[in-house]
Formats: sequence, structure tokens, C-alpha cells
Amino acid sequence: MIAGKSGRRVLVTGAAGFIGMFLCPRLVREGYEVTALDMDESRAASLKAMGMRVVTADLTKPDTLRGVCRDIDIVIHLAARVKSWGTRKAFYDSILQTTKNLLAEAAGGNRRFVYFSSICAAGAGGLRRHLAGHREDDPEARTGASYYCDAKYDAEQLVLSHHRKGLVEATIVRPANVIGPGSVWVTDMIDAMNNGPVFPLVEGGRNNGCFVYVENLVDGVILALGNEASKGRTYHLRDDYDATWKDYITDLGTGLDRKVKCVSIPFAVAWGMGYLSDKLLRPLNVKVAVTRHTVGLTGRDNRVDTSRARDELGWKTRVPYPDAMEEICRWARTAYPVSKA
Repeated sequence: MIAGKSGRRVLVTGAAGFIGMFLCPRLVREGYEVTALDMDESRAASLKAMGMRVVTADLTKPDTLRGVCRDIDIVIHLAARVKSWGTRKAFYDSILQTTKNLLAEAAGGNRRFVYFSSICAAGAGGLRRHLAGHREDDPEARTGASYYCDAKYDAEQLVLSHHRKGLVEATIVRPANVIGPGSVWVTDMIDAMNNGPVFPLVEGGRNNGCFVYVENLVDGVILALGNEASKGRTYHLRDDYDATWKDYITDLGTGLDRKVKCVSIPFAVAWGMGYLSDKLLRPLNVKVAVTRHTVGLTGRDNRVDTSRARDELGWKTRVPYPDAMEEICRWARTAYPVSKA
């Protein structure tokens, strides 16, 4: 760790989460002074062992955040609810309200504020239409179907508003469906394999999975931090993988020595099921597998345009799909063992 290096002191929220556990060690290796913000004191020891300072705070409680940005040059806001189900309050408290609270602490001092959003802010997961080719400056709005999409959209607007007012120097990162060891796109898929004799795929899983491997995503963040032109910009980060959802599920099953029998559900039927689930069960905060959010993500072509990140940041896919799947399956065989079918 390089102590006291000007412009290199970073605060990361969600440091102990899936993406954070890849991003933070990389930041340390790149010479940044990393402070990890976490709600759970029990994780402090492991984070400190990676070369980070740790502060404990609750992003939903402003009084616990006082002073967390003191002597910090860059704030990277990762923490958010990533589940596909839940009430509007659950999503807006963990996404919009936490962003508002953190911005209040970060404002002033010419701090960088890197907001981890999602292509869902553009509507992926909340719209019935395809998003292939969508660019960062194309028209966007709340979807009305996905609380996650809408909370991310609103949080982005808040971050950009603070940037325009000169309160922070903001960069927004919009990952596609992030895969890697520990991703919900790994654990949830394995759960689905274990919970039924068949694996349901919207439209037979023929749409591109719109994936970004976690290490490739981290590459993009590091490039953005080192690029002055990234201030005030929004970037889609999606790998150039050709893998469809069916390819991905089949490859994951093969890596676990499982034969996965898939069944196709027409998009209109799946969307209708998600609509009923959202209307009847979402207000009750009941965990469900089928929502309009999951149907929109897996049943539409969401290959958003990534030319801005490639042209302005020099970003590209470094870890190819076969290598990514090898790492994912190696982790899954150890950390998430499943019995042979």
C-alpha cells in the first residue's frame, strides 16, 4: 500500500460483496490506498488482511457515515440490493437512499464519485422490447415494471445532478450481467438446477446472455479511474461473448458434471407470469424465481452498445468466455457442490 499518495485514496462501499472482492485487491495492487466500508464488523479482519483499512457504517443511516469521506479522493459506490424480488421500499432504500446519503458526505473537495449502476438503468430487465445497440445517450426512463431498474435510473440521475452542480466529479459504470466465482448468476442458476427436474428458459434461452466477466469489469473501472475524460461520462461494460443463456446453463452444468434438461417458455407467457408474481407477491416481500425483471433480462436481447468504453477507455474483453467458465466451474465445484444427476 502506498500511503499518502495524492489522488489515490479510495473508499469502496460493498467491498465484501461479489464484485468488491475482485475490485478491492486489484486497487491495492495498482497502488491505491483502499478503505473498505462495510456494515458487518465480522468481515473486517479478512478485508484488512487484503491490505485495506476498514470502516463500519450503515449506508441507510446518515449519522453513521459522518466523516467517512474525510481524506478520501475517490468514492466507489458498489453497495446495493441485487435481488430480483422485493418491495419498492427495499430497493429504493438500498439503492437511491444510500446513494443520496453517500453523496452528501462526498460533496465538495473535487472528489471522484464512481457509481456502479447497471444496464438495467437503461431498461434491461424492465422492458418488453430488446435493447440491442442501445447507447448511453439514448432516451431512457423508468420502466414501471422493475424496482431495481427504476431505482438505478433514479440514482444515476441524482449522481449526474451532483456532477453538473460541481459537487462531485462523477463517472457511472453500467455492467451487463456480471458473472464470475460467487456471482448470483452462478449460485441462483445452480439452485434452479437443484430445485427441479427441468430448467426453464425464456424463448428457449436463445438470446445472448449479455455477460461481463468480473475481472474484465474491474479492468474497465481501473481504466476509468486513470482517464480524466471519464468524468461526467456513463459507460456500458459488456463482454463480446457469443454465449446464449442456453449455452451458459449447459456449460455450467457440464462443468459440474450435470446434464441439464431445459424447457422453453414463450416470452409472452413468462412475462405474464412475472406480472402476476409482481402484483400479488412483490408487496409481501416473498422470494420468487419469476419476475418481470428476470424475464426481461433473460428473454430479451440486451446487448447494449459498448463502443464508448472501447473508444474512450481502451477497454476490451481480456478474459475469454472459455477461461471465464473454467474459473466459475472450478469455484462452484468447491464452494457450491452439487450431487450428480
